[in-house]
Amino acid sequence: MSRGGSRVNGLPAERPAGVLDATGAWERLLRIRTEADAAAAGLRRDAHGRHRWTDDASAEAHLLAERYVPLCLSGPRFTFAQLGQSLDGFIATRKGDADYVTGPEDREHLHRLRALSDAVVVGAGTAVADDPRLTVRACPGPHPVRVVLDPHGRVPATRQVFTDGAAPTLWVVGAGSEDGRAAADATAGTGVDVLVLPDTAAFAPRRLVHELARRGLGRVLVEGGGVTVSRFLHEGALDRLYVTVAPVLIGDGVPGLAFPGPDVMRDALRPPVRRAFLGEDTLFELDLRAPQSGEPLDGEHGGTGEGGGEGE
Repeated sequence: MSRGGSRVNGLPAERPAGVLDATGAWERLLRIRTEADAAAAGLRRDAHGRHRWTDDASAEAHLLAERYVPLCLSGPRFTFAQLGQSLDGFIATRKGDADYVTGPEDREHLHRLRALSDAVVVGAGTAVADDPRLTVRACPGPHPVRVVLDPHGRVPATRQVFTDGAAPTLWVVGAGSEDGRAAADATAGTGVDVLVLPDTAAFAPRRLVHELARRGLGRVLVEGGGVTVSRFLHEGALDRLYVTVAPVLIGDGVPGLAFPGPDVMRDALRPPVRRAFLGEDTLFELDLRAPQSGEPLDGEHGGTGEGGGEGE
């Protein structure tokens, strides 16, 4: 968990009375979904198109607006992902230890992303290896619905997301898994909703996004692990990708992004990017939006339809 939820980039948020500080700015940002909301919160665009506070605001408050207003205004249907990795591209050691690759500022950033999402998605591998809570603790904000992709029904029902009752949880299992129905039985009456998909093709990222949107979960954060985020990226299901790189070398371990790439560099993906410092780490924010982003997906089969590896 982050140390110092009222800090931005390691700087204290305290300011003289009357100055909008980081805490006050974040409380306003949580309520923004439209330009009208932004104006009501006290934001207006400057000559460069960036939203700035009209009130006297601290440097930390301005940083929060610059970093998160674009996400706040991304619309009701938006899929984004986050990974924290080492300089050589690993999210954990070869034995799976990831505590912690990146620093506390990045963990606070991750919790802010959770607070701005309707649902946070992880694959089975992450649920098994890390037993994550997937709640918002490092900053104020609502908990998203926790979604566990488990096509083969291999995540134990004892994991925290199924037992702690801290936030709603959706357990997505495959009908072909013998443990699929067992999952439903194991969580009966616990507040965990079990969604049984008919086949592995239904786990294709764009179809999953569509299914979540049907349930009112349009703003989706894909948090992990590397296999799940890579699949969403490769199959064109992401609108934005946050990658935080820590100045640490692991040498060998669990890779972050890995997907079939092009034969020549000119065909490599080079999306628009914003960079920011999170303590000692560097945050890269990649804009992956395609022209069709946000359009209905009814009848669409955007991916390969092969979801056998989904959920890590």
